[in-house]
Amino acid sequence: MAGATKTFTISDRDVRISSIDKVMFPDQGWTKLDVVEHFMMCIEGALRGVYDRPCLLKRWNAGVGQRPLFVKRPKGARNLVDVTFPSARPGRMFAPLDEGDVVWMAQQNCLDLNPWNARAGDLEHPDELRLDLDPTEGHNFEAAREVAGAVKEFLDEVGLVGWPKTSGNRGIHVYVRLEPEWDYYQVRRAGLALARELERRHPLATTAWWKEERDGVFIDYNQNAWDKTIASAYSIRHTGLVSTPFTWDELPSIDHKAIDLMTFKDRWADVGDLTATIDNAAGRIETLLDMVAADEERGLGEAPWPPHYPKMPGEPPRVQPSKKVAENWDD
Repeated sequence: MAGATKTFTISDRDVRISSIDKVMFPDQGWTKLDVVEHFMMCIEGALRGVYDRPCLLKRWNAGVGQRPLFVKRPKGARNLVDVTFPSARPGRMFAPLDEGDVVWMAQQNCLDLNPWNARAGDLEHPDELRLDLDPTEGHNFEAAREVAGAVKEFLDEVGLVGWPKTSGNRGIHVYVRLEPEWDYYQVRRAGLALARELERRHPLATTAWWKEERDGVFIDYNQNAWDKTIASAYSIRHTGLVSTPFTWDELPSIDHKAIDLMTFKDRWADVGDLTATIDNAAGRIETLLDMVAADEERGLGEAPWPPHYPKMPGEPPRVQPSKKVAENWDD
């Protein structure tokens, strides 16, 4: 028997939601309708995070107890844009343009929305630098909170505006809107230079790409490579927590574990959309690019890219350090 359906009228069209009673979070009993109503509540902010950006559809078709299906070429999407993947293969990805598109993604069983950091109108020039503060084993959100404070201090020094949010898991994301004047290579290297400076300033910050070398909070500079995505603001994570924007004044007190799909409703009622003016704060990265040059002079060049990207000029060997030592020992 087919599940119950409900139709939402939004963006001057009807979006039909099927199987509204499907349980998406078995432990809590939260349903697909709960997910849709979440995005309807914060629809303007959710759209702002993905607007005109190619999106990877992460479809939790069987709920969070099972692995999601990753879709880069969705069928039935209204607005597909031509992209090139790291393998150099061409493809077409969905780029949401209105609120109805966000609800359509929820219909596709998407809980977290995963956009590129460039817009479809100019895919070669990102308009967002992303700092993903990811606590390593043995560390937690409190460590990410400490490093985030150093991020805020540094961004103030270089005249950039950071927009923090909980990741919805254990970490913190900080987004910096940019003027779209630099390519992916420059934006990624700017992010790497920023991360290296934080590493020098704070004992918990690390840029070590190999997990066996990490300790503290990994600043994932590779999140700024093309085709990379991070769960955007107001996404629902597999944890049941919402990736929640907060103000810098809230950094000392924000409790990421207290903001889940249901309790987020109270926060939304209290503070509304904290990303409402993010598009008015585009910055420039000349200072960060000067830091790239300074790092080069001190012998800090490229850092490893993810394994599925082509080998980059100046990139060090993509060999796990322990394996490299073993190979040298064999020699």
